[in-house]
Amino acid sequence: MNPPDAPLSTMDEHSLHDPQVQALTVVADRRQRRLILIAMCVGLVAVIASMSGLNVAQQQLAADLDATQNMLLWIINGYTMVLAALLLPVGAIGDRWGRKHILLAGLVVFAVASIAAATATSAMVLLMARLVAGAGAAMIMPVTLSVVTSSFPDDERAGAIGVWAGFAGAGGILGLFFSAAMVDLVSWRWLFAMPLTLCAVSFVMTSVVVKNSREVHEHRFDLGGGLLSAVAIGGLVLAFHEGPEHGWAEPLTVLGIVAGVVGVLAFVWWELRHPAPLLDVRLFRNRALASGSTNLLIVFAVMFGLFLVLVQFLQAVLGYSALKAAAGLLPMALILMPLSSQAPKLAQRFGTRRLLIVGTSVVTCGLVASATLPSIDGGYLSVLPALLLIGLGMGMVMTPSTVAITEALPAEKQGVASALNDTVREVGGAIGVALLGSVLSAGYRSGVADVAATLPPELGDVVKGGIGQTLAVAPQLGDAGAPVVAAARQAFVDGWHQSMWVGAVIAVGAVVLLVVRGPKDMERTAGE
Repeated sequence: MNPPDAPLSTMDEHSLHDPQVQALTVVADRRQRRLILIAMCVGLVAVIASMSGLNVAQQQLAADLDATQNMLLWIINGYTMVLAALLLPVGAIGDRWGRKHILLAGLVVFAVASIAAATATSAMVLLMARLVAGAGAAMIMPVTLSVVTSSFPDDERAGAIGVWAGFAGAGGILGLFFSAAMVDLVSWRWLFAMPLTLCAVSFVMTSVVVKNSREVHEHRFDLGGGLLSAVAIGGLVLAFHEGPEHGWAEPLTVLGIVAGVVGVLAFVWWELRHPAPLLDVRLFRNRALASGSTNLLIVFAVMFGLFLVLVQFLQAVLGYSALKAAAGLLPMALILMPLSSQAPKLAQRFGTRRLLIVGTSVVTCGLVASATLPSIDGGYLSVLPALLLIGLGMGMVMTPSTVAITEALPAEKQGVASALNDTVREVGGAIGVALLGSVLSAGYRSGVADVAATLPPELGDVVKGGIGQTLAVAPQLGDAGAPVVAAARQAFVDGWHQSMWVGAVIAVGAVVLLVVRGPKDMERTAGE
């Protein structure tokens, strides 16, 4: 095991000399490495795009499949919950049984499930298809990164990870844009055309250009650790998804919290005693791994929280269509993607720790801007500065954080390292949506309470339920509808400001953590 501040690119001595560990061969041909990177990014975007796609199709799903609001939430969130729960064990399985085989199988499972979802005739069929798609996505997402890290030489690996991280960050925006276009122009069933096409391309390219690599170890697979990690992460994601919508004291939410907390404690206890742990938790004493994981968790929490409130602002407050609202997020992607690929060069010149501190500080400034500037009268231009700042900051921090995680584990454990990276992103996104979403909801209810009290109780409850419901019932209010809608829109903006201040405080905490416990061992200067 690496000591807490050992160089992250080195294996522990036992791994280097253990004859049971199969050496992983870097791909020698530069063109083949480029094709491998393209194949992995294509497969990654298929998975990421499917996370956000159905968010813009809720009204059509409710009408076509007679889906209740609760069923809609399960259809959307069930995919993410299964994906997050299976990432760690599936990443380890790929390490042992062959990364290429697991990836190809995952692409097939994901594609079949997507076809079933596109042709679903009921909400229950769609839900089952999405759960299976989540399992397929868990076989794809961590393997794409582990294939990249095991295929590229040391001097090119960080740059390749930067490209991967850029697509990981912007894939959700691109998927949202495509999905919104399909909803506006065709039908929700066409949302799955993009992921299916990307799956087919990635499958063909992977079959041709990717070499299979795996770990050979004398110990059996850590089945107990895999099950406990699935229970822990699945429980936490379930709690964070259900809590804001149905209440933190509801039985299902409490069950998720208990399963998550008990699962985490049991997982740590088990891993400390297992001879070949799924994830050696002692590695978190490594400052780079700990700070990289924490930073990704926080950054993705605030990013997903921002997506949640921004799309609603553009649609419900400014009256944008789904496609126009999704297009409003593109400036962030246009900054984030190219900067992520250049971040390794910046880290080499200025030092990883400095880059992480500066990048997270820029994200903080973006959150402060989003907590002060957006207004109804200011329109889209009032949110654009925040989008640009957050895209700029995320472009600086995503790749160095991912590199810190992947380089903290030896080459034969890259599936686990990649799964840890992806798990941190998914859990961070769930926390961000739950925390910032609940703050927004509380601020909205408080802001609209006075006008809701002037309405009949049944209508007042609808108005307090959310701005979407308010816009739906406004025509029933006649002349009173206009002031109610105006109050609801202002209440939403006020709630947004409150949620973004919470996000800014969390981001400040991340900056402080980087200053105190940043990855000192990864710093480099331009002359070195």
